[in-house]
Amino acid sequence: MSKLAIITGADGGIGKEITRAVAQAGYHVIMLCYTLFKGEERKNQLILDTGNPEIEVRQIDLSSMASVVSVADGLLGRGKRIDLLMNNAGTMCPHFSQTEDGLERTVAVNYVAPVLLTMKLLPLMGKGSRIVNMVSCTYSLGRITPEFFTHGKPGGFWRIPIYSNTKLALWLFTRELSERVKEMGITVNAADPGIVSTNMIRMDMWFDKLTDWFFRPCIRTAKEGAETAVHLLLAEETAGVTGQMFASGKPKHVKEKFMNHPQAKQLWEDTRKLLKELRLEEDIL
Repeated sequence: MSKLAIITGADGGIGKEITRAVAQAGYHVIMLCYTLFKGEERKNQLILDTGNPEIEVRQIDLSSMASVVSVADGLLGRGKRIDLLMNNAGTMCPHFSQTEDGLERTVAVNYVAPVLLTMKLLPLMGKGSRIVNMVSCTYSLGRITPEFFTHGKPGGFWRIPIYSNTKLALWLFTRELSERVKEMGITVNAADPGIVSTNMIRMDMWFDKLTDWFFRPCIRTAKEGAETAVHLLLAEETAGVTGQMFASGKPKHVKEKFMNHPQAKQLWEDTRKLLKELRLEEDIL
C-alpha cells in the first residue's frame, strides 16, 4: 500500500510542484485545494506527468475553520496513516476582512488553519511521519501582539507586516510542536521558499507595475520555490531532522531569539484558548 501525503494549496504554483515531486516518489497524494475545478485540472495533468494514478483532490477553505474540521474529520474517518503533511497554502490579503470565525483572513489561512489541521491529523501520524510548514524570509520582521488573531497587527491594515506576523507565528508553532511530538518520532520543520513568482505577489499600487516589470524576472520559479520543501519531505538526510528551518535546500541559521522565542509558549496557549472559544478544540493542543 502506498504511503500517504497531504498537501494544502496543491492547486497553486508551488503546491503543484510539491505534489509532482511527492507523486513521482510513489506516494498516494491528497491535494487539498481551495477550488475543486482547478484542483481536478491540476490532478489530471499531474497523473499524466508522473504516471501515478493515486492522486486525489479534496476541496478546503482554509479561511473557514469549519471547513478545516470537516476535511480533517473525513481523513480521520478514513483511518489511513499519514506519512507526509505539507502545510503549503498561504495568502496575503490586499484588504482587511474578517472571516466567519472573527479572524483576520491572512491570519486564518496562514496560521490558524494549518495549526488546526495539523493537530486534528496528528492521531494518524507516527514514527517517521514528517510535517513541513511553509514559512517566509519575512518571519524575522514579524510581531505577535494582542490584535494578532482579529486584526493581524495594531493600527491600520497593511498586508506585508500582517503576512510577516503569520509566518513568525507558524515558525513558533513549528518549534513548539517539534518538541511536543519528538518522542513520537514525528519530525516538524519549516521551509523558506525564498521570493517566488506566484500570484501571491500582488501589484496593486500605482508604482507596482514598474516594480513588477523589474523585479519578477529576478525571483524564483514555482519549481525552484518548491525544492526546499521537497527536500524536507523526501530526502533521506532530513529524515531525523526536527525543529529546524531550511532555505535553498540547506539548514538556515536562525537567531537564538527566534529559536527560543519568549512568546512561543504564550502563542500556543492563546491559540488553544481561541480554538476552545470557537468550539473547535478537542484536547488537540
